[in-house]
Amino acid sequence: MNPILKNILAVVAGVVLGSIVNMGLIMISGSIIPPPEGVDVTNMESLKASMHLFEPKHFLFPFLAHALGTLAGAFVAALIAATHKMKFALGIGAFFLLGGIANVFMLPSPTWFAVLDLVGAYIPMGWLGGRLATGKAGG
Repeated sequence: MNPILKNILAVVAGVVLGSIVNMGLIMISGSIIPPPEGVDVTNMESLKASMHLFEPKHFLFPFLAHALGTLAGAFVAALIAATHKMKFALGIGAFFLLGGIANVFMLPSPTWFAVLDLVGAYIPMGWLGGRLATGKAGG
């Protein structure tokens, strides 16, 4: 396969798989850690209006969704990419970081969560996904 097409496929596959993992975790989160009483987590306005009711435990699955979605996407992108595997993995991390930044503006959350999420869930997981896919997990 042409290396350019393979690299395009790597990006598309990384974004799609990362998004599926992210959404899957978000969708099951409410059955594992129920949201506060009366909160409709499928409605952005309801979330905005009730964010003050959320406890730290309610932020566990959003963080895991962002981190594991990015990790899975970066891993797949690095596996598929014909060249520059780590750059593609980090590119997936950057793509999801942009989504995380947009999310911080659209859905105000506690500062501690926004910082943890933006600093820990995207670029580090992109890097780790790249390292795991290239077999360079050590040092």
